[in-house]
Amino acid sequence: MTDRVQPSPMVRWRTWIGADTTGGALLMIAAVLALVWANSPWRDVYHDLLGVHVGPESLGLNLSLAHWASDGLLAVFFFVVGVELKQEFVAGSLRNPRDAGVPIAAAVGGMIVPALVFVAIVGSAEPEALRGWATPTATDIAFALAVLAVFGRGLPFALRVFLMTLAVVDDLLGILVIATVYTESIDFVMLAAGLMCIAVFAVVARMKRLHWWLLLPPAIAAWAFVHNSGVHATVSGVLLGFAVPAIALHRESGPRTEKLGEAINPVSAAIALPLFAFASAGVTVVGVGHILQPVSIGVFSGLVVGKVIGVLATVWVVTALTPLRLPDAIGIRDLLPVGLLTGIGFTVALLIAELSFAPGSGLPADHQPAAKVGILLGSFTAAVLGAAMLRVDARRARSSDENRDGVPDRDTRVI
Repeated sequence: MTDRVQPSPMVRWRTWIGADTTGGALLMIAAVLALVWANSPWRDVYHDLLGVHVGPESLGLNLSLAHWASDGLLAVFFFVVGVELKQEFVAGSLRNPRDAGVPIAAAVGGMIVPALVFVAIVGSAEPEALRGWATPTATDIAFALAVLAVFGRGLPFALRVFLMTLAVVDDLLGILVIATVYTESIDFVMLAAGLMCIAVFAVVARMKRLHWWLLLPPAIAAWAFVHNSGVHATVSGVLLGFAVPAIALHRESGPRTEKLGEAINPVSAAIALPLFAFASAGVTVVGVGHILQPVSIGVFSGLVVGKVIGVLATVWVVTALTPLRLPDAIGIRDLLPVGLLTGIGFTVALLIAELSFAPGSGLPADHQPAAKVGILLGSFTAAVLGAAMLRVDARRARSSDENRDGVPDRDTRVI
């Protein structure tokens, strides 16, 4: 009898850091630390630290640490999102429009309704704050999948694929909103230079041998040019991710999207996202008046109520009026917890809040902290309710044809 080969410490670390639960836990820890520090007697130290500027001013990159977190570190996360999107479009759940139709429609509905809820609450009271309409439309992939992994034990694995597809499309639409709505002016020379660097990155990513030290220079240059163009720098991360080939090249065993995704995901999950959360979630509410205002209520309601209504109503309409059906093994009963999980906005929602209510935008200074309070409370509430509904769903007996397409469910995998 041969001894089983034990994985190396590096492999074990990558497996641990790549787990859905780990990423969600690190995000939560970073957010709590920031929130506690920002409301402690040493809160000025926290804000002063984030205000420290570093970087070469001659290149337009003398940025505050908070700015580096939202524009620099978050670009790493969006690169992983871009790679996952490319893989899904070429070989995954987004390849077949019939299979992807329902979660894509649910993602669109799950963005439109929260925006309408925000507009309905904020529009009459503080019309100048309508600039933040996109804040409650985002879904945090890492947090949502973490809650599903912990509390969705025993539910169909197809539910994870459905939520992943919905959240990925949600993020793609969120990126388009950031690139269009929150881009005030564009330096087309800088943008063209950034796109050229992305083209160079694409060529290097298709070389016979994949070397990270050859990929890094064009990636950094692309980020810097896009940042200086006026387009939010995180867009460069998505475009770089899309530039990676999603097929096996040069007789390799798997697509390079998977290889680079696995290589960068630990950096994103263990460093980029927690540090961004630490820099963005530190909302000082001590001594700050009017935190509970139409903006915070609109964001909270959009995440907790709007997301659920948007997802459920859209799926009901699509499945009732078109030939599209829910994926195998998923039923209408599963959509309430999924809708609640999409209300976990956090990462992208915090970014949009910062862009919407940035200092110098002419809006009251308390709008940004109010929006962030709405995000934190809304995300927490959605996570708790979603977790509870997942456990209720998992205890109920399932039929042999949950999606009611007339064909017995074939996918027996569970979370």
